[in-house]
Amino acid sequence: MTIKLLVTGGTFDKEYNELDGQLFFRKTHLHEMLALGRSRVKVAVKELMMIDSLNMTGAHRRRILAACLAARENHIVVTHGTDTMPKTAAVLGPAVKNKTVVLTGAMVPYKFGSSDGLFNLGSALSFAQTLPYGVYIAMNGRYFNWYNVRKNRAKGEFEEAR
Repeated sequence: MTIKLLVTGGTFDKEYNELDGQLFFRKTHLHEMLALGRSRVKVAVKELMMIDSLNMTGAHRRRILAACLAARENHIVVTHGTDTMPKTAAVLGPAVKNKTVVLTGAMVPYKFGSSDGLFNLGSALSFAQTLPYGVYIAMNGRYFNWYNVRKNRAKGEFEEAR
């Protein structure tokens, strides 16, 4: 089984400019994270975009959907910014059939060293291999169905919407 990894950016892949304190994108950290986690899962990485999810438009979400539908693989992990992850999942959920798609991200950039991203990536890879077909969000060791999830900004974590 090969898992398709679709990269869209988000906090997951942000870098920190020590001179001016700005966060920016250079390249995905996915390959480094997989090596650090000693992952033995066969993956095919495709970088779709490197943007903050707050800047994501309907066109970006349709591009993610098109990539999911076009993938030969039936198991897909999408790295995504946490701010609008449920919104993208809501676009994918009704349209993706016969595939398991898991969106994941990080609250803290990987390059900060104390990121939750590595754990979330590992969890998403595991969930993509074991959950039935459908669209999910995986954060903090938990998974959520696309139609029943929200980001609790006060707690800094995801939870069921109802």
